[in-house]
Amino acid sequence: MLDNIFGNVFTAGTAAAMDIGTFLISIGTALVLGLITALFYTYRSTYSKGFVVTLATLPAVVAAIIMMVSGSLGASVAVAGTFSLVRFRSAPGSAKEIAAIFLAMASGLACGMGYPAYGALFTVIMCVVTLIYNAVRFGEKKNIELRRILSITVPEDLNFGDVFDDIMNKYTSEWKLMKVKTTNLGSLNRLTYDIVFRENGSEKPMIDELRTRNGNLEISVGRQSADTSAEL
Repeated sequence: MLDNIFGNVFTAGTAAAMDIGTFLISIGTALVLGLITALFYTYRSTYSKGFVVTLATLPAVVAAIIMMVSGSLGASVAVAGTFSLVRFRSAPGSAKEIAAIFLAMASGLACGMGYPAYGALFTVIMCVVTLIYNAVRFGEKKNIELRRILSITVPEDLNFGDVFDDIMNKYTSEWKLMKVKTTNLGSLNRLTYDIVFRENGSEKPMIDELRTRNGNLEISVGRQSADTSAEL
């Protein structure tokens, strides 16, 4: 029974042996799995409509590519890989987006090779495993609620090497200078810090003290996003 369910739906494993029925089964299953993947991605994630629609349709596109190259896995992966690069030409995407793209491609590959049941099983397993990792906060930074990105603008002639050290030590348990960037045609420097406050409500008194050191120039404090470390 299981052998029949998880067996190859193509009689000879090639596009030549494929009829309209097997084609519709593979494409239909790929579309369902794409919809499941898209709905899963939207759970507690920021997303755009275009990206979600792409996730929903990508498995069917990949499945069709696999079937149209006569079942040759090597040629199919090469063609599918070429198409997948289009999404990331202008924007690399977050790690979560890339993982979702590969999940959609994998389910499409399974359907295109004639194993829709394996594709469905794989999609369900990966969604459940990802939910478990998110529930236990696997890989999450410690003190995430108190972790912030601090940006301080200073005059170009200010030696910022240790000018803020005492304030940082007073209000934060951890801090690290991540980036220095010139701005305003080089007349100002923008310092970006990764900090962890000792307690909630420290933003206002800390900013007030920092303003006395940077000449009352711009200071901003914001929460870290999931991919802030990659952007820095």
